[in-house]
Amino acid sequence: MSRKVVLYIAMSADGYIAKHDGNIDWLSVVDKPGEDYGYNDFVSTVDTVIMGRKTYDKVLSFGVDFPHKGRKCYVWSHSKTGGDENVTYYNGSLTDLIAKLKDEPGKNIFIDGGAETVAALMKEDLIDNYIISIIPWFTGSGIRLFSSDMSEGRISLTRSLTFPTGLVQLWYGRTSSIVQTSDIV
Repeated sequence: MSRKVVLYIAMSADGYIAKHDGNIDWLSVVDKPGEDYGYNDFVSTVDTVIMGRKTYDKVLSFGVDFPHKGRKCYVWSHSKTGGDENVTYYNGSLTDLIAKLKDEPGKNIFIDGGAETVAALMKEDLIDNYIISIIPWFTGSGIRLFSSDMSEGRISLTRSLTFPTGLVQLWYGRTSSIVQTSDIV
């Protein structure tokens, strides 16, 4: 079984992952004791994490233990090199990194944001699966999950889950075909 690159992320109902200042407090509208929306099951399927530098900085700002300890973590950064006790900074080609990781044995590869990293991976068609949790909240503006200049393409819904909190989780798999006008009915 080959390793898959999986984006697991939450966004507002109007398509944002954060406010302009990076604030994600609105995610708490779906907090419910004992409910993790399948996150623990999901992270048991991954051993490698890729995230952008801004996302990493945000995670560190929470003041809790780094959530990906024990996993190989790469932070895609244009300016930082080297690493720290949690991650390796990477500023090379994401295509090369994904190819290298997929050639190694292991579990799936978790894309943990942010928007710039997601856009760069999507531009190169490197994400195999998308697990997107839609939070019942309108942010009105902010940082969009999907950039407005992304390529057109078809994805296939493989699963959908609804929760009493109003969160809807959509699971999609990438297909290799580009949407053609004749495909739209």
